[in-house]
Amino acid sequence: MTQSNGTVEQTLSPTKRLVFVLTICTGSFLLFLVQPMIARMALPRLGGAPTVWNSAMLVYQALLLAGYAYAHWLGRFAPRRQAAIHLVFFLVAAVMLPIGLSATSLPDNANPIIWVPWLLLSSIGPLFFVVSAQAPLMQRWFASAGGGDPYRLYAASNLGSFAGLISYPLLVEPTLPLAQQSWMWSFGYALLFAMVAACAFTLSRTNHAVALQTSEVADDHGGTKRFAYWALLAAIPSGLMLSTTLYLTTDIVAMPLLWVLPLGLYLLSFSLAFSDNDKLFTMVSLVTPLVLVAGGATAFKDGVDFQLLIAGLSLALLFLVSVALHGQLYRHRPAPAHLTRFYLAMSVGGVIGGLFCALLAPLLFNWGYEHPILLLAAAFVIPQYSTISWVSALWAKHGERLKYLLPLLALALSLLATDWLTGRALSGPRLNFLTTGILLICVFCRGYRLPFTLSLAALMMTMGGWQRIDTSLTPGAMTRSYFGVYAVKQRDGDIWTLTHGTTLHGTQNRSPGKEKQPLSYYAPRSGVGLAMNAAPTLFGDKARIGFVGLGTGTLACFSRPGQTWRIYEIDPAIKQIASDPKRFSYLANCLPNADIAIGDARLVLAREPAGRSNLLAIDAFSSDAVPMHLLTQEAFDTYARYLKQDGLLMVHISNRYLDLSPVVAGNLDKGWHGMIRSYSASEEEKSQEYTGSIWVAMSRDQATLDRLKATAPEEQWSKLEATPGFKPWTDDFASIMPILRPFWKS
Repeated sequence: MTQSNGTVEQTLSPTKRLVFVLTICTGSFLLFLVQPMIARMALPRLGGAPTVWNSAMLVYQALLLAGYAYAHWLGRFAPRRQAAIHLVFFLVAAVMLPIGLSATSLPDNANPIIWVPWLLLSSIGPLFFVVSAQAPLMQRWFASAGGGDPYRLYAASNLGSFAGLISYPLLVEPTLPLAQQSWMWSFGYALLFAMVAACAFTLSRTNHAVALQTSEVADDHGGTKRFAYWALLAAIPSGLMLSTTLYLTTDIVAMPLLWVLPLGLYLLSFSLAFSDNDKLFTMVSLVTPLVLVAGGATAFKDGVDFQLLIAGLSLALLFLVSVALHGQLYRHRPAPAHLTRFYLAMSVGGVIGGLFCALLAPLLFNWGYEHPILLLAAAFVIPQYSTISWVSALWAKHGERLKYLLPLLALALSLLATDWLTGRALSGPRLNFLTTGILLICVFCRGYRLPFTLSLAALMMTMGGWQRIDTSLTPGAMTRSYFGVYAVKQRDGDIWTLTHGTTLHGTQNRSPGKEKQPLSYYAPRSGVGLAMNAAPTLFGDKARIGFVGLGTGTLACFSRPGQTWRIYEIDPAIKQIASDPKRFSYLANCLPNADIAIGDARLVLAREPAGRSNLLAIDAFSSDAVPMHLLTQEAFDTYARYLKQDGLLMVHISNRYLDLSPVVAGNLDKGWHGMIRSYSASEEEKSQEYTGSIWVAMSRDQATLDRLKATAPEEQWSKLEATPGFKPWTDDFASIMPILRPFWKS
């Protein structure tokens, strides 16, 4: 019943083999479909707080680990007993259908770190747990039923995961409201139950159970050391997938849906790695170190130049490293008797990689240093070969000396390439010469783990690493929160900017006499500048004004004596930056002791008294991530309640990749009137640090908009009109697909 290598002979019919393949694909598809679906359902209730998303990620990983542990525990029973237990669990979990959030409400004083995991666990915990066990469990049943090598099913499993991943933003979200999404997933769960039952019928009480038990005795699974090695090989690609996502969406190109590509390539890497194609694995092992050298050279770069080239290189590197390390996993796999233990180790590694990037890195680092760290870890672990005969001969003869001498030489060249006391980098021929020398050392060390890794580290430091560390050590220059990494930079003398990767969040001229001048998107002739200057005329000297999205606090310098201002900001780190006069003095100069409410704007505004303000400015949208829950019709209902009847709502919709005007105009049939101002700065205005912007002015009283236009008749406003065929965003339905601009035109 077994072959000499411990795997089970193929006695399962082609039809039954197909049933197993479809079952494992369906389970993985549902698993990766439910994650963004539940996140979308939770958004209006929980808001966009960082603890929400990090807690959600940890819940998913913990449930996946629990599901793999459960599949491993089932292995102690006979196959038919496993099937009976699992099908009972399936039925018990089905009481949670149709899938959705539990009806529990979030208390005002709830700690999200505790509350969010509880809400998600109580909503989808049993369902996610049962479905997550499919991949390892179906493979074990496949082997028990005589299907042959079960590990190839894992490739099919990840194809199903990839399909679920891309289908949600591309197909499901744009076409179905959340209620229908819930019923669709519930139907899929019922179909999966039937498919699992069909697989169970292929198992007999004695069918190959003895063979698997015999294999378990014959095959030594390697104990704790081998388990740790499996976990390490899984942890590096898992962490690198997350770090690449942060690196790309923050420092390179803040493009919507870009997060799909790293996760998709990570999943597809299993499909290639879990195969017996040794030629492919060897080719990847030969190419990956060279691509690591190129990727390492750009690891500390930002996206000022060559955005698409660096993004493509980063994605290629993630894919190759994942294939190489997952290929090592496959080649060190145990016999089928230990299959569930193998996948349990992989799940542990995935959790470790996720914890490092999602929780530890934001606490330990003020920049995304986890990305270069994981690249170095990959360089040390991936299989390496030296393909140049004379280089191999030199290493064979002088290896003990070279493994220390070459990395030290690379480090010396790196130190020569920078004035490490001040962090200023060299430029020109001297830098190029030293960098070329380090590159040659890296290539020469290929095939030898420690020297290659140390030389690659020297290359990284030369290509921006020393300068990045110097910036990190400068007080106030870098700040990291669970929302991202913020950089405060000084240029052209007294011009200070706040950026989140490639996205500008504010500018201030600290020259004497110019500290109170609103700059960037908030120029006096911008839509919001006109509205703020018109506030005394529109609402009197005691106008009540609120704005969402603190940034550098620029809007505060439109405040007038007698006005009451309240600011809404989700990230405490931004409040710290804007309140520090050593970095930005807008608040200190214009609105001392500013009233700043920390929390998701929609949730906080919903708790404010009705009719609180005359004017509300919404400025919380960046290029890569638009908080949909702030643009739905329910959100605009909240703004209407917050504003007085004749109040003015200003919405900032400047965006490189999305046309948000149809979304805002989708509220015109809800009692709102609107007009839009697209401001383009002249050359003279650009020299004063003014930036073009698009602002929408809305009110439930047309007279308010008419009076706003009358305060500056020379400035042009256009009527906001609904887009034919565009479906308004609601808490039940929203998709960015119809409003995406082609990235090459952005």
